[in-house]
Amino acid sequence: MTAVPLAPWQSFGLAFLLDMLLGDPERMPHPVRLMGCLIQRLEKPFRSLPVSTVAAGGFFALLLVFLSFALTRGVLALAHGVHPWLGSALEVLFLYYCIAPRCLNDAALVVEKPLLLGDLENARCKLSMIVGRETADLSPMQVCRAVIETVAENFVDGVLSPLFWMVAGGAPAAMAFKMISTLDSMVGYKNERYHLFGTASARLDDAANFIPARLSIPVVALAAWILGLPPENAIRTALREGSRHQSPNAGYPEAAFAGALEVRLNGPAVYDGVLHDKPFIGRRFGDPTVIHIQKARCLLLVSSLLGAAGIMAILYLFSAY
Repeated sequence: MTAVPLAPWQSFGLAFLLDMLLGDPERMPHPVRLMGCLIQRLEKPFRSLPVSTVAAGGFFALLLVFLSFALTRGVLALAHGVHPWLGSALEVLFLYYCIAPRCLNDAALVVEKPLLLGDLENARCKLSMIVGRETADLSPMQVCRAVIETVAENFVDGVLSPLFWMVAGGAPAAMAFKMISTLDSMVGYKNERYHLFGTASARLDDAANFIPARLSIPVVALAAWILGLPPENAIRTALREGSRHQSPNAGYPEAAFAGALEVRLNGPAVYDGVLHDKPFIGRRFGDPTVIHIQKARCLLLVSSLLGAAGIMAILYLFSAY
């Protein structure tokens, strides 16, 4: 009997299950680490191009995104040529590398545990590994706020956007998105070094997350309803205050989480020694506590499961016709 490769919805289902069971594979070769190395190696040659810094950064970003898409597609084609099941196995692996709900949950839990024990210094140290703001002087409430913001924002970047691009173009598109996300995290800064060279990377990230960020509102609201949290607050806060953020996308999932949890997020924070007076989101609610981190993790996991179920349903319907 000839082996039949997995259908797209089955490949994705296995990839999501692997992530929930295993989390991010620290000891395995990871495409994102390879992307980071490639970005570091190619930055200097592209900065030397005889064009403007903005244009050099644009060529740099577009080439790396194209390479991610093309290499993934080429590797999968070769694997399927060797044997259909090898191709399916590699596709599951690529998809597994692209999503991170378990990793996000674990990162929040690592900060939550010392907070519950009253070990603020350890909580600040753990938080510094997952946020860009300075954490040394944060109060317990500010630590809680930062954790919930990170969970909410990265629900889009680490879960919903990869799912969206999987539907749009399978594993190659999902890997291209991971390159966009990695570029933004490495060169998409508005500092002296990258405010010109990283412009294209930052704009690509904004464009890639635009639709998923807004899709997060109904997903988070439905998850809130399942968990017994107020879904109407999630929708209302996201629609009213989602645009109150310096990012064109991050405010929407943060506002949805703020409404569902009934907490106030965002606000002033220090980055690289400079105080950024960011507006609050969820202004009518109170300040978060460690209990709200627990609720945020539950909201993240249920939202991720709903997103995965929706993607599997879409892929199944496509495969049926």
